[in-house]
Amino acid sequence: MDITTLPGLSTLLHAGATLVTTLTDLLTPVAGTAAAALAVVLLTLAVRLVLVPLAVLQVRAERDRRRLAPRIAELRRRAGKDTARFQRSLQELYTSERVSPLAGCLPVLAQAPVVSLLYTLFTHASIDGTVNTLLRATLAGIPLAQSAVAVVTSPLWVHGWVLLLLLATLAVVVELTRRAQLHWNPLPVPEPSDPAVPGAAAMTGIARWMPFVSVGFAAIAPLAAALYVVTSALWTLGERAVLRRVLR
Repeated sequence: MDITTLPGLSTLLHAGATLVTTLTDLLTPVAGTAAAALAVVLLTLAVRLVLVPLAVLQVRAERDRRRLAPRIAELRRRAGKDTARFQRSLQELYTSERVSPLAGCLPVLAQAPVVSLLYTLFTHASIDGTVNTLLRATLAGIPLAQSAVAVVTSPLWVHGWVLLLLLATLAVVVELTRRAQLHWNPLPVPEPSDPAVPGAAAMTGIARWMPFVSVGFAAIAPLAAALYVVTSALWTLGERAVLRRVLR
């Protein structure tokens, strides 16, 4: 089943495709053949700008968790192995402080439909039977429909430096974001050698490398989607740095 034919979703995708086409036409006199790629970047930035209020809610929830972290650690120490006691004490703490443990999750869920819409727009060659002209455009000789994996294994490999640069940029941004999150995240990751936590080594390894899944995705996704992922990651890194400073 082609999800682009679903009622409602089809209308939104057609509107998005029309917007990208209009942006491309406006940018062509300035950007030339890179106009479509630039349109993807600008559309991504516009959407992320609209979603800033949700990011504010996430950072506020993060700030609350950080503020309560010492008290949560004390509750865990007092409860020992009594999980039920710890959960009761934790709930009482959240209630008294008027903090919701789900406060950071709800903004993420609210963003999911928008992110999914953009992903569909940047990855489907046709929308409800209509050719998605965006993916026929090129950037430095590479069609926006091609992935990094497809490019490096084809005659287009000579242009592969563009995609390698994008992936390298994304890897650096992901690492910087991971380090910033470790600095602000009050939930400790168990030491690999901690005998009190079964599978601690595996948990630590997963926590270390999971953020880089987006790099793998960008490598196999169409170039249009990779541009979206890199732009969004750069925006998130800068946005969180600013909001954490303002809302500390």
